[in-house]
Amino acid sequence: MGIAVENVSKHYGSFHAVDSVSLEFKTGSLVALLGPSGSGKSTLMRMIAGLETPSSGEIWIVGENATHKRVQERNIGFVFQHYALFKHLTVRQNIAFALELRKAPKNRIKVRVGELLDLVQLSGLGDRYPSQLSGGQRQRVALARALAVQPQILLLDEPFGALDAKVRKDLRMWLRRLHEDVHVTTVFVTHDQEEAMEVADEIVVMNKGRVEQVGTPAEIYDHPATPFVMSFIGPVNILPGNAGIQTGNYSVTASDRVFLRPHDILIQPQRVEDATPAKVDNIIHLGWEIRIELILESGERINAHLSREQFNQLPLKENQRVYVKPKQARVFPAYA
Repeated sequence: MGIAVENVSKHYGSFHAVDSVSLEFKTGSLVALLGPSGSGKSTLMRMIAGLETPSSGEIWIVGENATHKRVQERNIGFVFQHYALFKHLTVRQNIAFALELRKAPKNRIKVRVGELLDLVQLSGLGDRYPSQLSGGQRQRVALARALAVQPQILLLDEPFGALDAKVRKDLRMWLRRLHEDVHVTTVFVTHDQEEAMEVADEIVVMNKGRVEQVGTPAEIYDHPATPFVMSFIGPVNILPGNAGIQTGNYSVTASDRVFLRPHDILIQPQRVEDATPAKVDNIIHLGWEIRIELILESGERINAHLSREQFNQLPLKENQRVYVKPKQARVFPAYA
């Protein structure tokens, strides 16, 4: 097992940043800690790194109890959101820094730095300074520096948060490919659901210091364990049980909440069995997708997402009366 977290808590006075969390990360896995701000994901990562000490519980790294080990004793590579590169050192010198601290032989350092420059696709930029690189290139240098000492664990704290959307997307795919090459156990913190779904083998969804669900991206999306997970992962309509939406085999009370994905809504211009009347309030064209804003007879508003092909098959216009039916819905008891 790469990392084992056993009943770990971190308290700051009466505030429980992490509350009785137990997790196992397989050797060689790529895991996302996903959650909103204040969910405890960064605090948990900092405890794994040794930057914070648990109030209780134990942390095991590659079979050894690391709960009270110093950062330097854990053989962990850490990459921060804002790179933390040395501005006065070249790319090559930044990558070599940790190896020089360990007094590695100069010829070994030269070979290792060359290997890493190739690995992160910066082989022609070794003599540049960080100020001469783009944000995406600087982040790749930070990753190469973290990998220089061949860590057992690689931790990434919001690694792409400071980059623009296109660069983030490019780096996600690059990180996925990099992990397939190096296969070091990797844990990254993010609040971006799409990023976690695209990159990770496994996702740990956190909320208010606790783990809500652990699973593959498909398991988390298709079989959410809690109302929080379903509402946090992907777009969703949340309706009261008395909104009039049919829920198949689910038995619904007025106090329950019906969760319905926008792409799981069928829209028909003519009445169909078990369909709910609605009015088209707004049509938003997003290129590859069309968003339809609807008002049910109960007054509740919902969004439906259609492909361009689906939309072209329906003669929809604003203020039109239509009938909606969910392909799939989930029902959870009312929650705060």
